[in-house]
Amino acid sequence: MAEKLQELTGLTYRGLKEIKGSLIMIEGIEDVGYDEIVRIRAPDGVERMGRVLEVGHGRAVIQVFGREIGLQINSIVGFSGSVFKIPLSEDILGRIFNGVGEPIDGAPKIISKDKYDINGMPINPVARIYPEEFIQTGISAIDGPLSLVRGQKLPIFSESGMPHNRIVAQIAKQATVRGKKEEFALVFAAIGQRSDEARFFIEQFKSTGALERSVVVMNLADDPAVERLFTPRIALTMAEYLAFDLGIHVLTILSDMTNYCEALREMSAAREEVPSRKGYPGYLYSDLASIYERAGKVKGRKGSLTQMPILTMPGGDLHHPIPDLTGYITEGQIFLDRDLFARGIYPPINVLPSLSRLMRSGIGEDKTREDHRSVADQLYYFYSMGMKARDLSRIVGEMSLSETEGRYLKFADAFERRFINQDENENRPIEKTLDIAWELLAMFPEDNLVRIEKKYIEKYGRRMRVNAPI
Repeated sequence: MAEKLQELTGLTYRGLKEIKGSLIMIEGIEDVGYDEIVRIRAPDGVERMGRVLEVGHGRAVIQVFGREIGLQINSIVGFSGSVFKIPLSEDILGRIFNGVGEPIDGAPKIISKDKYDINGMPINPVARIYPEEFIQTGISAIDGPLSLVRGQKLPIFSESGMPHNRIVAQIAKQATVRGKKEEFALVFAAIGQRSDEARFFIEQFKSTGALERSVVVMNLADDPAVERLFTPRIALTMAEYLAFDLGIHVLTILSDMTNYCEALREMSAAREEVPSRKGYPGYLYSDLASIYERAGKVKGRKGSLTQMPILTMPGGDLHHPIPDLTGYITEGQIFLDRDLFARGIYPPINVLPSLSRLMRSGIGEDKTREDHRSVADQLYYFYSMGMKARDLSRIVGEMSLSETEGRYLKFADAFERRFINQDENENRPIEKTLDIAWELLAMFPEDNLVRIEKKYIEKYGRRMRVNAPI
């Protein structure tokens, strides 16, 4: 039974029932709430932070942040009476924080009278504005067939060893909304990243000047796993403040959500919860939704919050619970392909299984270009036929293909070489992306362009035929 003390900081108890890794159990308590923040003072004098995971019948389970080494049964636990909140002000721009929101860049702490709950406030569905503003990333494989829209949540599905970090860095420095000079900010959450990966992002942000308009929340691989559960929520709270309080348009990148889910599974196992698929907790879907659904636009608010979560599919398994559930919650997905990567194609984006569900609302006349939608549809059709021809050629040989199948095969090769492939420092405007597409479409007779209106063929297509690939 814990000994009840009375201190100025709130209800305080001495004595723990059990210590189990980063979880501690305490009994004989009262007036304690779920998700409440606590301070734990161990006999070694070190004060740690934690939060209440379970409470009831005079008993509480507390999750300890940071290192649990040094905790003993006679430690003192002080309950704050409030949930985890962080101080926010305009000064967070250009700053770097750790996984629990503490500055690690050597600059002073954020001073603000206002503190914000890291769990955020759900956006009222009635107050949501349907996303319809095109974000130009400068990457043809995204802007052309998989357009990103302001307020969307569009994840990148990758695998270990793939260049998703390079793609994320490129998007971070190039993303813009065409024709509008508005305040734009980037919030980047590194979740369980290696030190060299974290260093890469910081150097990229500094070299391009993007750090001045960015907020970085960094949880490294050697940091306590429990902190990974807070990193994306702290980053999104900062993003919501910038977007909905300051009226800034924010792009939030969460990398890597697989590390987050692994930490969630670890905590679930420590609490001896009944596991679901592959050992993940049964509430994985709702937990991910509480993160992803914080993207959007709100009526009466100037800013917006766009999300690009990154997740590495374990073993490349699309049906693994993490990508599977993410695909249900988000508005599409971008797939990175190991075969394209092995052939030196950058970015190795496979457009066939990829999808942007909000693309059609963000493209077209006065947004990108009037021919954008039909060109994207035609590219997709020809490339899918080219991939079928490629598979057939592996069986019967390229010489056995019909003339039409051979044309499809050549198109697929040219599409990967000229449209998808580009330098990671190349920032292509959407006009250039569409012009390259027309040059590739010129490989086919006009009668084959059945998904494009004749007026667009006359306006954009015929002048490109002189540059058509052989």
